[in-house]
This record gives sequence, structure tokens and C-alpha cells, in this order.
Amino acid sequence: MASIPSQGKYKHLRACLLCSIVQQPTDFKKNGCPNCEEIMQMKGSTDRISVCTTTYFDGIIAVIDPESSWVARWQRTCEFLVLRKYVRGMYAVRVKGRVPEDVEAELESRGIKYRPRDQTDQD
Repeated sequence: MASIPSQGKYKHLRACLLCSIVQQPTDFKKNGCPNCEEIMQMKGSTDRISVCTTTYFDGIIAVIDPESSWVARWQRTCEFLVLRKYVRGMYAVRVKGRVPEDVEAELESRGIKYRPRDQTDQD
């Protein structure tokens, strides 16, 4: 489960470009992304963190029960449940940026349609 950072550290938060979970860069480096590390491969790599996460995001929402929450459905977390069960935590409402090409190719090879988290690809 992601923790809520203390007040002064919120400026340094980063959002995963694939699942939009919000964490401190040190958490991404230490543990990777708790939802999509298998594809994003950020654990231990500062370079990978810089291309797979962003500081440009709007809003933060809490997801308590990823499987039944309307917030989780609205965030489309269920689309990536084939990757792994989503964790409880804080998620960005909108994330600016796209995942790297290698990640998009991996998703495509698994039959998963990538949708940017900036809400430009609306159904």
C-alpha cells in the first residue's frame, strides 16, 4: 500500500505513466511500481524512473478497494488487472506524458490497448 507523504515532500512526487500511482521517487527506486513493475522495470533505475514517471499530473484520488471501487473503474485500473492486481494507494487523476515505446510494444504484444492517462483518449 502506498503511503501519504508529509507536506513538504508533495512537490517531489511522481506519477507512473502506465497506472498513475503517485509515489516519491525513492519509493519507485526501492520497490519499482507496485502495479506494473513487470513491464515498467523501474526498480533500482533512476533513468527508467525519469522516463516512466512524471511530475506533471493533476489531482490525487485515493483508491481503497481497487476491485470494486467506482474510482478504480473510472481510472480504468481494471484494464491492467491482467498485469497484476492493483494496490490500494494514491493515484493521479490525469497524468501528462506517454509510456516509452518499449512499454507500448510490450502491452500490444500482450493484447492490451494502451490509453494515455491524460484523458485525451476518451471512449
